[in-house]
Amino acid sequence: INAEYGALFIHSSLIPSYPSFCSEKPGMPTFCKIIKNKAYFSRYQVKYRRRREGKTDYAARRKMIVQDKNKYNAPKYRLVVRFTNKDIICQIMYSKIAGDVCMCAAYSHELPRYGIKQGLTNYAAAYATGLLVARRCLSQIGLADKYVGVEKPNGEHVLTKLPEDEEDYPRPFKVLLDVGLARTTTGARVFAAMKGASDGGIFVPHKPSRLVGYDSEKNKFDPAVLRKYIFGGHVAAYMQLLKTKNPEKYAKQFSQYVKDNIQADQIEKIYAAAHEAIRKDPKRVPAQPREKYVPKVPKLKKLTYRQKKARVFKKLSAMAAQVPQD
Repeated sequence: INAEYGALFIHSSLIPSYPSFCSEKPGMPTFCKIIKNKAYFSRYQVKYRRRREGKTDYAARRKMIVQDKNKYNAPKYRLVVRFTNKDIICQIMYSKIAGDVCMCAAYSHELPRYGIKQGLTNYAAAYATGLLVARRCLSQIGLADKYVGVEKPNGEHVLTKLPEDEEDYPRPFKVLLDVGLARTTTGARVFAAMKGASDGGIFVPHKPSRLVGYDSEKNKFDPAVLRKYIFGGHVAAYMQLLKTKNPEKYAKQFSQYVKDNIQADQIEKIYAAAHEAIRKDPKRVPAQPREKYVPKVPKLKKLTYRQKKARVFKKLSAMAAQVPQD
């Protein structure tokens, strides 16, 4: 090992398959360059924490949040869609130097208030959650009456635009879809939330190529297929199929539907009624405060040193008083 040059000399006979940059003459000393030397580590820069954790794609984030300098504190708004095992999260966010700011949010666990009590993570629930966050955001900024969106969704690809005939009319509220690390495949649920927000009156730039009903081979989009998924038609079809072929699996997989006595032909009406209820009252209802927890066995308060000494003195005094004095 040559410490002065930071290199390692190895006899070529000891290396069965050495790299191409090593000497290839047999019997001659081989020079192998050490790549990760002191100079490498002295210049090593640690990646961002959320990159190390695999949570944030900073290349995609930079494109969504960086704004032109001549727009003077006009932030880019993002429709952030995230899925958990039991919930769907839709948020309208914008970025500041101190961090991201949540302007408005909606969750699929709010949908039971509008009549959707089962399947809170499926395609139809994602659409309803996107619709809820759009109507809630527009109500918050005062554009709910000016941009109604698509009141009766039929699956058609429609973007929110500024009316041509109106003068001095406010432009539509524009957001960019933020899918995070989710796979952006055709038919993914993140695009259902995007479609719900778009039909709710928010301008989300997109094409129909990732929505359900798009055929990449024929390069055609079928709105009827998308409408079926928006109203839970795929769930109803699977319910009917499973009920006839495997009643035991149906009773297990659709136990909440069976418990609430919901049949397959009622699902479309439930989602249609929910869309109308969301448009009628999209405001957030504050959560009820939880009852204060009272433990069954009360926790004893910790005594100070003087209190402990006084308690011991009191016990000793009581014991001394019980001893008979001769």
